[in-house]
Amino acid sequence: MQGTVDGFSYGLVTPLVAYLMACLGGALGLRCTTRSTLVAQSWRPGWLALGSAAIGSGIWTMHFVAMMGFTVRGTPIHYDKAMTFASLAVAIVMVGIGVFIVGYKGARGTALFTGGTITGLGIASMHYLGMASMRLDGKLEYNTVTVGISVAIAMCAATAALWAAGQIRGFLWSVGASLVMGLAVSGMHYTGMAALDVHLHGTAAPTSGESPAALLAPMLIGPLAFLLLAGVVVMFDPLMVMGKPATAPLEQKPGIPAHTRSGVHHSAHRLRFRPRRPVEHSRSRTPQKR
Repeated sequence: MQGTVDGFSYGLVTPLVAYLMACLGGALGLRCTTRSTLVAQSWRPGWLALGSAAIGSGIWTMHFVAMMGFTVRGTPIHYDKAMTFASLAVAIVMVGIGVFIVGYKGARGTALFTGGTITGLGIASMHYLGMASMRLDGKLEYNTVTVGISVAIAMCAATAALWAAGQIRGFLWSVGASLVMGLAVSGMHYTGMAALDVHLHGTAAPTSGESPAALLAPMLIGPLAFLLLAGVVVMFDPLMVMGKPATAPLEQKPGIPAHTRSGVHHSAHRLRFRPRRPVEHSRSRTPQKR
């Protein structure tokens, strides 16, 4: 028996909130990726890891906020918690691989293509692993062509977002890129949902059960708290808004130690303003012979 699928049981509330979660995660992740290019090598892994976790948490939260509005008439929906959190781990790890590739190799050429592909596959894997965590009295079937389109959307969105992160054009540029990324990730989600058909077994009597919102809300507390914490870190970092290196251009010249350059600068400054001794005073101390 064909089940009636409804992905908008709460109207536009869940799609809008899901979109905002995707934008938040994308914005934090892109700013952290940008920040990693402005710091010393020792700090770069930390910023890239924070960006990866922010993007992964954002798209995972987007997915399950959207799933709060997903119902199948005739059967309650439950979620396997272990597989649900496994989808979060897959998203963070695969997004992290792509972000680290771009963070160290640059947002261009082969590195950008490889990083965007892996990140996009991570987004798609998170989505379909999250769908596999559903437990209901029925069988899920997908249209192969539509699934392929959703994966292609995820890969293109990830590649475009990583390219934008590598441009370092300031805060507004990253905000615009995150809005586009959120739209693409949400579009990927609902394209994947459009590929779904549910065939009910009819072996159990329809029951009301718990709503998806009641089941998923406790799971979302951790990722939401992390996104808020990451937002605080980004907000209070002085270079996040400026998008510029902290060092002056003089300090970026290769081959000259920083302390040498600063010493020369300060010596020249002192010499410029050093008062010259009067000539008459020097002559007064010199004995004269007549």
